[in-house]
Amino acid sequence: MSTEGGKPKSIEISNRLFERINDKIRKTRFSSVSEYLIYLIEKDLAEIDDSTDLSKEDEEKIKQRLRSLGYL
Repeated sequence: MSTEGGKPKSIEISNRLFERINDKIRKTRFSSVSEYLIYLIEKDLAEIDDSTDLSKEDEEKIKQRLRSLGYL
C-alpha cells in the first residue's frame, strides 16, 4: 500500500464489493484489494486533472463569452 503523503487512511466497502474486487485481481499484478483501489483512484484523479486543462484557444473563447455576458 502506498504511504505517500503520510499515514494511510482507511475506508469502508461492503463485503460483497471487496470479494468481487478480490476475485478480479487474483490473476493480476496487484497483491491486494487496497493496492488495486489505490491504483484506480490515482488513475482516475490523473484523468480528471488532465481533462481540466484548457487549451489557450478554449480559454480565450470562455473569456470572450464572459465578456459578452458582462462578467469581465
